[in-house]
Amino acid sequence: MPPKHLTFATIAIAFFACQDDDAENLEYDGKAYNTVKIGTQIWMAENLNDEVEGSKCYENNPTNCAKYGRLYNWETAMKACPKGWHLPSSEEWDKLYRFGKTGPESPYISEVAGELLKAADGWKDRGSGTNHYGFSALPGGRGYSGGSFDYVGYKGYWWTANGYANGLAQRRSMGYSSHGAGWDNIGKSSLFSVRCVRNK
Repeated sequence: MPPKHLTFATIAIAFFACQDDDAENLEYDGKAYNTVKIGTQIWMAENLNDEVEGSKCYENNPTNCAKYGRLYNWETAMKACPKGWHLPSSEEWDKLYRFGKTGPESPYISEVAGELLKAADGWKDRGSGTNHYGFSALPGGRGYSGGSFDYVGYKGYWWTANGYANGLAQRRSMGYSSHGAGWDNIGKSSLFSVRCVRNK
């Protein structure tokens, strides 16, 4: 059964595309990754798929890793990015969400960023986006420390580098039923996708 609709309350913003030739392909542990420049940031344009302890394929199926990348717990995600890249902070995700706009809200929720950042296909029930910037966000779902998984095709979750002493860390999210992009805090043992951003 498809998950319930996601709802995010926020102020609408307008985005403007801004890509140039500074982005480059990235080679890491024998795999090539596309990258994209959005404003002043250079991001991986696909989810990380590096097999390390603390990561899994959705439902332990390598086909899902090839399509969506691997899912990582937070401790592993913090050290998973290649040299010269890093797990993005909440502030870096904010900058991506509000590209072309400024504002004091942080963490930031956008009611339009999901549509612009989601891949043009691969999301269930016609929930894909326009992929306006080439970020190509895909719904890799999530995993649990106990071994179960859910929401592949319906939701995408990505870790931030913002962890807290109470065992929680911040994740960013997009869903098939919403044009928005949000955030929340969740236990560090959960398994989510990783996008890396290049060091400045």
